[in-house]
Amino acid sequence: MFRGTLVFLAICASLHFAHSRSRFFNFNKKIRTLPVNVDDDYGEKLILTPYIENGLIQEARSLARVEYEAFQNITHYTGFFTVNKTYNSNLFAWFCPSESDSSDPVVLWLQGGPGSTSLFGLFSENGPFKMKNETEVILREKTWTKNNNMLYIDNPAGTGYSFTDKGGYVHDEDQVGEELFQAIQQFFLLFPELRKNEFFITGESYGGHYIPAISHTILRKNVDLPYDLKINLKGLAIGNGWTDPINQLNYGEYLFQHGIVDSNIKKIMDEQRDKAIELINQGEYVRARDVYDNLLFIITNTTGITNLYNYLFALDTDDEPLMDAFIQTSPVRKAIHVGNATFHNGDEVEAALDVDFMKSVVHLLPDLLDNYRVLLYSGQVDIIVAYPLTINYLQKLNFSAAAEYKTAKRNTWYVDKNIAGFVKVAGNLTDLLVRDAGHMVPTDQPAWAFDLINRFTRNIPFDSPL
Repeated sequence: MFRGTLVFLAICASLHFAHSRSRFFNFNKKIRTLPVNVDDDYGEKLILTPYIENGLIQEARSLARVEYEAFQNITHYTGFFTVNKTYNSNLFAWFCPSESDSSDPVVLWLQGGPGSTSLFGLFSENGPFKMKNETEVILREKTWTKNNNMLYIDNPAGTGYSFTDKGGYVHDEDQVGEELFQAIQQFFLLFPELRKNEFFITGESYGGHYIPAISHTILRKNVDLPYDLKINLKGLAIGNGWTDPINQLNYGEYLFQHGIVDSNIKKIMDEQRDKAIELINQGEYVRARDVYDNLLFIITNTTGITNLYNYLFALDTDDEPLMDAFIQTSPVRKAIHVGNATFHNGDEVEAALDVDFMKSVVHLLPDLLDNYRVLLYSGQVDIIVAYPLTINYLQKLNFSAAAEYKTAKRNTWYVDKNIAGFVKVAGNLTDLLVRDAGHMVPTDQPAWAFDLINRFTRNIPFDSPL
């Protein structure tokens, strides 16, 4: 009887997903699209690309500067980079210079989703601001901008304020990498004094697809670029990253070991896992995604846990309505130069990447590990991309330091005498567990995440004093 109930739930979920554009669960919080009042003054979209192409760099920078009292006179810049003229694809970028030194590293932050705005990272995780209410922001104490030049890009086109014509939605990670590369190059043309700085690409969740893709694109394209156009990439950091789906599906074992499901539910989840793996091996990626969604449906419907980002807080409640209301008001729209552009909730992007979702990008990591520092950090109490799921693919990864990784000593990472987590290092790879944090590590443990990014960008070992 019990087994029949679970099978029925899985069938119902599968039927729902087959007839729904929006999937059961998104890897990052989605932001509402609010209506635009045609009578309000939103200003105009600032497309920076024509200014850059015509050498009008100072004019572009002057226009891109954000002037708005609510942002408390912090210097920052916003605008759009055109990345595909055929389809009018434009990526929205928000740049927050370092509060310390212009020579500090440049750090790109990419949200996941797919289709989640990177403004979530800016306002809810590591940017200079956090929400006080729907009309006010306050300064974040542990902002990554204290000693990093932070760049947030809504990626790919159709995410957040980024936009494209109907045929311009990307369908794979090669396209993601190409469009991000175009945006990054334009950013460094707009701020040429930063090109010599060390550059890092960071993010979380479905960023586990995006970050290897853009990093590998840079690695490949840098070979043929003249010195003054090379991108000075030094490393990539991925938080709770969805990178190798075929090896990141063992939810039943993880939840059983944590006492969240019993052996009966585990058995059913293992069957769903095996079915998804079989479909991936057959190249049936959309059907594999349907089965994956069944897995998540089973978790929420048998445990009552709806917050798959952090199982310590079982019900999914958050303050995103504050952020989405704020960034879509007419004064903020005008200040950040988006005009009346639609703020996209990411549904179209998610649909366009439906095949991509269950594909692996793990084959990109060996080359990246041979050339750059790679930090894979995981919040301890995440469900959706739990730490053991990442370790499962790392233990199978064929890279130059694979043997060293399998025997490496695991050390304790301290922040202010507190145990923040545990770390293993092999070659250019750092595998880091962050204690008492979920899917969004900077939100759950801001002080430890601040220590994390500064150690990584300064190449300071996690088992030594900062």
